[in-house]
Amino acid sequence: MKISFLGAAETVTGSNHLVEAAGKKFLVDCGMYQGKIVEEYDNSSPFLFDINTIDFMLLTHAHIDHSGRIPKLYNEGYRNPIYATKATCDLCKIMLPDSGHIQETEIEWKNRKRLREGKDPLPPLYTAEEAEKCLEIFKAINYDEIIEIDDNISVRFNDAGHMLGSAIIEIWITEDGKTTKVVFTGDIGNNDLPLLDSPTMISSSDYVIMESTYGNRLHVRNDNKAEAFLDIVSETLDNAGTVVIPSFAVGRTQEILYEIDKLKDEKGANDEAFFKKYKKLMNANVYVDSPLAISATEIFKNNTELFEDEIQEKIKSGDNPLEFPGLHFTVSAEESKELNEMNEPCIILSASGMCDVGRIKHHLKHNLWKETSTILFVGYQVPGTLGRSIIDGAKKVKIFGEEIAVNARIEYIEGYSGHADQEWLLNFVYSFTNKQPKHIFLVHGEKESQEALKQEIEKNAEIKVTIPSFGETYVLDGTDSPKCEENRESIVYYEKLSRKFEVLDNIENLIEKISDIETDIIDEKIETDDEDIITLSNRINELQEHIRKIMNKD
Repeated sequence: MKISFLGAAETVTGSNHLVEAAGKKFLVDCGMYQGKIVEEYDNSSPFLFDINTIDFMLLTHAHIDHSGRIPKLYNEGYRNPIYATKATCDLCKIMLPDSGHIQETEIEWKNRKRLREGKDPLPPLYTAEEAEKCLEIFKAINYDEIIEIDDNISVRFNDAGHMLGSAIIEIWITEDGKTTKVVFTGDIGNNDLPLLDSPTMISSSDYVIMESTYGNRLHVRNDNKAEAFLDIVSETLDNAGTVVIPSFAVGRTQEILYEIDKLKDEKGANDEAFFKKYKKLMNANVYVDSPLAISATEIFKNNTELFEDEIQEKIKSGDNPLEFPGLHFTVSAEESKELNEMNEPCIILSASGMCDVGRIKHHLKHNLWKETSTILFVGYQVPGTLGRSIIDGAKKVKIFGEEIAVNARIEYIEGYSGHADQEWLLNFVYSFTNKQPKHIFLVHGEKESQEALKQEIEKNAEIKVTIPSFGETYVLDGTDSPKCEENRESIVYYEKLSRKFEVLDNIENLIEKISDIETDIIDEKIETDDEDIITLSNRINELQEHIRKIMNKD
């Protein structure tokens, strides 16, 4: 058996793994890269496998960094089954076409600029219509049901507790009369997400491919984060400001409101300070600004059997945490624009969660510069995204080509992430009580998180750990030291891609520095006497000449 790591290797997005075993080839996830422009370019790059040889695919969950390149796979001729849970299939029906719409919108904006520069327009990665077509090959299966792909390969999807329908996948593969079990965790849920069940603990496996997003951190626990949310929102509303929450659809906001509702019961009626803030929140208008919102809410309502028992009981009693006073859905672009023309204090929940695409960019453009506004992040921000730049303390950012000052209050409540922290990732490893894995491969994490988690696993669980690089193929031969088999084609491809990305990254940094110099000159932060200006002008001319020589242009 071989596993090739073709995405989410030493990074958090673009999950894609190729398994070759028992005479079959199959994929686990086919996700989109999100973040820096250099990573987005990778989405349109050729797949590192022959599509015609892939027999089937297993999809852990609907998030775009795990599912987003399925329409590209379909466009290039793939027609074999994609197995996923029912809720994942339902969510992909709205998320993939929405992703296609975003691809069309973003490339339209880029092409207008290209046409002005005399360049040919580029096609979108895929369209909304193309994304809808790929849904015909999805096959819905239930949690806990063992599916026999053929006589030698069986799979079982277990609740991962990460999002509605997310799965930890167990795979049994028989070769030469011997059965090997491999577990792909997908994204493991944060153990205390209120709407969803806790992640399933798996008791035995030979090998594990495991996410490591928060491998070096611990989350804030429920009561603390609920109170923090309430404090941030009430203080902003007191200042007549707007709270902007970058997030997908309604799930995360409902989790927050449900926790605050629980906190209300625990506080009791005597806590006047708490109830003043709570009343202010309940009286505020909450706008879910996403064309997906209504459909996503319906999908949540149609899959309530996946919620915790306590939530199911509340829903049966008529207290649905997916419905609350003051909740409004803005579907059309016109309604979205009107939100930024209102003067009332309010809360706006808008996609995307990392701020790189979608309506959230418009809301940031209109609120980042306002001292009365708050931008509240409640999910992981990939390095290189607009959201990560804001969290990391950027004083100004560019949105739609316009430089925007960051004067708003910036807050990040990390505990609302759907990913398990280091403690619960380790608890997942400790759950292998019947048969401990021979080896664990860490994916879907930044290098610092992966190294920290690797050290903890090897020290406390005494299991060997590998952090695979992009394009590496490992032979699972039944030992605790899988051999890395050199995949020369992947290595050469990745080296070329890395060089291209390095150049693009340097160009981005150069443009940013030149923009800073331009701003400093305009604001007279750089001395503007003749000698300084002449020196700066000469250096810029030298840079232009050097670039022209590299490009062999006169």
